[in-house]
Amino acid sequence: MAMPQNSARENGFCFAQPLDFSHPSPRPGEAGRTLAVASGRDGHSPALSNGITSSGAPSPSDSCAQPLCTPSPAEEETPFEEGIKYVSAEGEELACGWGGFTPGCLQLCNTSKGVLFFLCVASFLQGMTVNGFINTVITSIERRFDLRSYQSGLIASSYDIAACVCLTFVSYFGGNGHKPRWLGWGVLVMGLGSLLFALPHFTTGQYEARSAAQVGVCGGNQSLPCSQAASSLSGYRFVFMLGQFLHGMGATPLYTLGVTYLDENVKTNYSPVYIAVFYTAAILGPAAGYLVGGMFLNIYTEIGREIDMAPENTLWVGAWWIGFLGAGAASLLISIPILGYPQRLPGSQRYIVMRVSEAHQLKDGSHKKASDPDFGKTVKDLPRSVLLLLKNPTFIFLCLAGATEATLIAGMSTFGPKFLESQFSLSASEAATFFGYLVVPAGGGGTFLGGFLVNKFKLRCSGIIKLCLLCTVSSLLAIFIFFIHCPNMPMAGVTQMYNGSALPGGHLNLTAACNAQCGCLQHTYSPVCGTDGIMYYSPCHAGCTKVSENLRNGKKVYQECSCIDRTLLSGPGSAEPGKCTSSCEKRPLLLCFMFVVILFTFLSSIPALTATLRCVSDRQRSFALGIQWIVVRTLGGIPGPIAFGSMIDKSCVLWQDQCGEQGSCYVYQNSAMSRYTLVAGLVYKVLGTTFFIVACLLYKPPPPESVPGSLDTSENGTSDLQEHKPSLPAEEDI
Repeated sequence: MAMPQNSARENGFCFAQPLDFSHPSPRPGEAGRTLAVASGRDGHSPALSNGITSSGAPSPSDSCAQPLCTPSPAEEETPFEEGIKYVSAEGEELACGWGGFTPGCLQLCNTSKGVLFFLCVASFLQGMTVNGFINTVITSIERRFDLRSYQSGLIASSYDIAACVCLTFVSYFGGNGHKPRWLGWGVLVMGLGSLLFALPHFTTGQYEARSAAQVGVCGGNQSLPCSQAASSLSGYRFVFMLGQFLHGMGATPLYTLGVTYLDENVKTNYSPVYIAVFYTAAILGPAAGYLVGGMFLNIYTEIGREIDMAPENTLWVGAWWIGFLGAGAASLLISIPILGYPQRLPGSQRYIVMRVSEAHQLKDGSHKKASDPDFGKTVKDLPRSVLLLLKNPTFIFLCLAGATEATLIAGMSTFGPKFLESQFSLSASEAATFFGYLVVPAGGGGTFLGGFLVNKFKLRCSGIIKLCLLCTVSSLLAIFIFFIHCPNMPMAGVTQMYNGSALPGGHLNLTAACNAQCGCLQHTYSPVCGTDGIMYYSPCHAGCTKVSENLRNGKKVYQECSCIDRTLLSGPGSAEPGKCTSSCEKRPLLLCFMFVVILFTFLSSIPALTATLRCVSDRQRSFALGIQWIVVRTLGGIPGPIAFGSMIDKSCVLWQDQCGEQGSCYVYQNSAMSRYTLVAGLVYKVLGTTFFIVACLLYKPPPPESVPGSLDTSENGTSDLQEHKPSLPAEEDI
């Protein structure tokens, strides 16, 4: 068999001599068993010859301690091991390092596993900061800086806005450039955004909050006039928005270029597992953010200062800023090793020549334009690249399906803790911690399991889309659990009258004969739980006149409360700060099915991403992910929280009164909240199911004979490269 000619310009590598292994001498008939490099990456050019190098020849990636390229020019002239010389056609280094500093010890990390580790740390930090800390501390930031709900919504949306602005530029030019450098600088910018987000804590004065012991009792309720209570701290929202904008800019390369860099440097059927591990770290990040952020919220924001207030108090502001400092410093550190990786990993070329194209076949054959090695290197090819993707119906409907799933995930991550807080009568920190415990096994486990299933059953593109469809239908059935809900804890004047009867017309009525002489103000919301099991708006609204401390648990106790029913008590009524504990019998069932919804929602994420990578040409993968992220964020990530927030706000029964203006919601009607959540979930799940069905029906795989050297694929999509080709040396170690 004739040896195909290698095009160094197209592949970025050249061989100084054929891979001729003279130890031992080849037997008759094996003279042609040499490794040929394809002239293209999409499978439409001469591919791997029918023979593979003998197992006695070490692979370039057998040991990470023996890099293919060393920094010394003299060493580059020395043949590597068995007479192989592996150099870059464009003079690029394949060693790990920074400029001329490429010590041998660093080459231990110059493998796909090393890249995976550092990218996992980066995605973990991104998820923990953006999807964990911010969602956990947003209530505290609103309280500390006098922000309205829509202002905090703008802060959250700044991340997605930045991503949409940068995605086209980063995915198009970064996809054809030095991906690790784009990734490293992106992580560094993300770290600067975290440090900037924490800056307002250090540039403002100390937080002054009057405890309920001072303002909450009957007759002692005093409040500053609105003109004096208002402050200029709300201007800091622009600093938070800028920090979030930097988060979005920095994270843009991570989920586009990072995914394709992993995909290019591992074997095709291992790619879903690597990507699944990468995204699992991104899912565990928010879970850690909820847990760690909830823990920080139990620490007072002014560390070292003693205050007569408990975290259950609605005036409490926790140490929201600590997490951002730690995440920012860690991001700056992790960017350093990522910047040191080469444009291509040593030994990755053999996986490129083994790749079989599964790109959707267009009727006019225009998809072949992307096979041109010069395609996508200049700005003039940008419109043609966009047109090729728009003409790919499978890609379009996978993007739309991803947008519907992103809407649910964005709404779930933003309002999941609030849903648990309302249904189970928890504090904000307890709800955040609880939600973290739920997301860790469901979200992280589902993400990893999705990639594992694709690899285990060796699914082709069509089979992967069918797996996504199965997961979406399963979560659609489980979402009907929101038909049930936990009843609201009774609250005097809000959910019922003070005498226990229903409120006429559902209107708020906080004044009764028992507290009419107290002069209670609605501005001071500090709920207490009476010994009669009923919640009250504040100690003043419960008619409490004295405050003492419980020696057993150190909590304050409000005594001589005139509004608390004394008929069942031997002494005067009393109350403790905080919400009454819920004893909802439906809690286990609700949590179980919420777990199933989260599990199957994340179970389809990696298969859907893998299908997106496979249904487009190799040279368009990074750009395709960028376009997909734009669609997902524009149609899902940005409007998702707004849509869910609007639905949930309709179930509010007690709004904050900020000097006559409506603020955030204090109390939700649990039955209405569950009903609206069910409606929103059903709409988006049905849309997602429809889009996956259409994507599966319209997908047109390439015929086996259209790709020289390609493998026959079975109808059910379970064929894999390894079923037909011998194993390459040491590929099981990748």
